[in-house]
Amino acid sequence: MKTIFEKIQELDEVPSYSKHERFVEGIVNAINDRIICVGDALPSVNSMISGLGFARETVIKGYRELQNRGLIEAKNRLGYFVADDNTKQSLKVALLMYTIDTFQEQFYRSFRNELGADVHLDVFFHHGNIEVFETMFSLVKNRHYGMYVISPIHHPRTRELLNTIPRQKLLMFDRYEPLEGDFNYVVQEFEQSSYHIFEELADVIRKFDRMVFFHNPDSLFPPEIVRSFRNFTQQHGIKGEVLREYEPGSVEKGVVYYVNENAELWNLLRDCNAKKIEPGKDIGILSHNDEPVKELVGNGITTYSVSFSEMGKRAACAVLSREPVHQVLPTNLIRRNSL
Repeated sequence: MKTIFEKIQELDEVPSYSKHERFVEGIVNAINDRIICVGDALPSVNSMISGLGFARETVIKGYRELQNRGLIEAKNRLGYFVADDNTKQSLKVALLMYTIDTFQEQFYRSFRNELGADVHLDVFFHHGNIEVFETMFSLVKNRHYGMYVISPIHHPRTRELLNTIPRQKLLMFDRYEPLEGDFNYVVQEFEQSSYHIFEELADVIRKFDRMVFFHNPDSLFPPEIVRSFRNFTQQHGIKGEVLREYEPGSVEKGVVYYVNENAELWNLLRDCNAKKIEPGKDIGILSHNDEPVKELVGNGITTYSVSFSEMGKRAACAVLSREPVHQVLPTNLIRRNSL
C-alpha cells in the first residue's frame, strides 16, 4: 500500500497543480484510498518538510485548509489527526443563532442554500441565554470548525468568548458586538434606523392621540429601539408610552400600537375584530421584523425590517469567499394598511 508521501508525490505529474494543491489533494486521496482513516495520526510538519522537500509555509497552509474543511484536527502537542473521511465537503461551518422564529428561518434557508451542498453546516441555538451561549460556544470551539458564524448576545462575557476565535474564522451576523481589532460582520443596526423610520411615519402618527410601545425588558428585543422610541416621541412632541405587555381587551381607538411579539399582535387583532375597530383608520399598528404573515393579517401590517434572506445570502458569500466583509444592511419601511 502506498504511503501518504507517495500519494502527494504522484501528483507531481499534474503540471497545473501548485505544491499547496498537491499537498492537500494528496492527503484527500490518501483518505479516500483508506491509507489513513479517522483517528489516524498524520506526519508532523517537520516530517512533511523532510519527506517532500516542501517549504514549512506550504505544509502549514495545507494542514490549515484541511482543518477548515473539517477533515483533520490539531491536538495540542500531539500533532494532526484525521477527523472526518467525508472528503467531498469543502468547509465545515458552525452557525450559532438566537432561535428559529420566522425571520431567523428566512436567514437560515438563504444561508444554507447559498452555501451549497458541499459545505457541512451544524446549527446551534443559544436563545439569548448567556449560560446556554457559553455551553454552545465551548461545544463548537472543541469541534474545530473552519468558520464560526455567530449571532452574539450583548453581555460582558460575550466579548471574551469571541476573542478566542481567530479573526479569519469569525463572522458575526444579525447583531453587532464591538471587538478590538478587525473582524467580519453582516449585521443590522437598531437605534438610528428605528429613529429614521419613526420620523418617516411622523405625519401619520400625529393623526392619532398617542403612541404605545409594548416592550418586555426581559425579552430578546433590542433595547436600542426603546431609546430610539423615547427620543422620537420627546423630540417630536408626540405623546408616547412604553408598556411591558399588551393586556387583552385593552385596545382603544386613537392609539398607534407598536407591537413586536406575535402573540400580542394576534391578541390585538382579535380584540379589533371583536370591538369593530379598524386598523389604519381607528388605530395604527407598527411592527418590527417583516414576515409573510404580516402581509396577510389585519389587512396588512406596516413593518420595518432588514431583509433576512439578503443577510443570509451575504453571510454565506462571505464564508465562501473568505474575503473581509463589514456590512450593515439597510432597514426598510414596508407600508401597509395598518399605518
